[in-house]
Amino acid sequence: MREPPILQRRNNHLPYDIVLNIMERLPVKSVIRFRGVSKSLDSSIQNHDFISNHLNINKNNLENGYVIHKPSWEASRLIYSSPPDTSVFTVAFDRTLDRISEVGLPFKFISKFAQIVGSCNGLLCLAISANIIYLWNPSIRKYKRLPNTCLEKLDYVKLGFAYHSENDDYKVVRISCSSLHIREIEVYTLSSDSWRRVGISSTNKIILCHDNLLVPAPMVGGALHWMENILEGQVIGRSMHIMSFDVNTETSRKLALPDYSDDHNCIALFKGKLAFITSEQHGYQYSIWVMKEYGVVESWNKIFVVPFQRAAYCLAFTEYGSLLVCYSYINDQVESHGFKFVLIDTETLHEKKDPDIQCPSYVANFMESLVLLDRAKAVSH
Repeated sequence: MREPPILQRRNNHLPYDIVLNIMERLPVKSVIRFRGVSKSLDSSIQNHDFISNHLNINKNNLENGYVIHKPSWEASRLIYSSPPDTSVFTVAFDRTLDRISEVGLPFKFISKFAQIVGSCNGLLCLAISANIIYLWNPSIRKYKRLPNTCLEKLDYVKLGFAYHSENDDYKVVRISCSSLHIREIEVYTLSSDSWRRVGISSTNKIILCHDNLLVPAPMVGGALHWMENILEGQVIGRSMHIMSFDVNTETSRKLALPDYSDDHNCIALFKGKLAFITSEQHGYQYSIWVMKEYGVVESWNKIFVVPFQRAAYCLAFTEYGSLLVCYSYINDQVESHGFKFVLIDTETLHEKKDPDIQCPSYVANFMESLVLLDRAKAVSH
């Protein structure tokens, strides 16, 4: 392959593979600018191997970790008379949640609902409805809409998004539970750009519960996770467990929860491990459990208890283990009800700062990448 003229020197020729090796270490915006140097360099940048190498190098750089969040319309409309613009996403530092930039959705949607299903390697999965799903990389300004479901009907849908490490591919998992308690699972793969039904089962005593919808389904040990309730007759009982779906084998299994005493709980991702959060004393105290050895029920361990002076709602953990918390308060001066968001250091239990979040929001970890750049069917904006 011929080297771009700009890289040629009279007495000092820079080998082309060295050039690419240097570029694999550059920020995404810098790499994108080099696409205009020559056709050969543009072709190399869009090559799947280059994109993968760039991703792997930058994933190990701790300075490349961010958080992305957007207002939740369905939650905000219950609180504010004028809900915020739900089409605007904010990119922030994951340690402090200080705002870096804002980016708007590149596609139009009739409803104001847009859920962050998941975030993997800089690629966001967004659901406008149960059947309208997009993959979007805001760093390179490319997106694609997924094809429609292969299932006959969608009821009580749960979604998950994950990176399939064995095949270097991306998958969207959709679980549909009908009123007859028939569970169907279908999987979309980016490489094939199609859905496949991978499982159907009768769940007459189990129902997927409404977990923390503001954060993605936790991805741990190569599997996505959701909470499930066990029915006692026709009533949802207190007995619960975790449904685990292995992205590589496309099989599911149950994981038992630790012994706990409260009804309000959710699962989360804590420093790469599966966590279980329970609310106690009407939201004035939270216990954080962590499964130290994935898949081993006996390894559940309560690592700390977080007390609060007022009722709180735990949203998510940052990559570094800080807890994003939402306080409810009443402003007596203006006679209004509102929320305050803070970061809690889980080791010292001190409030670190007020993050740049002003309303209930979807939150996910994020990084810049070139993923989706080599997909011909992706739309540029």
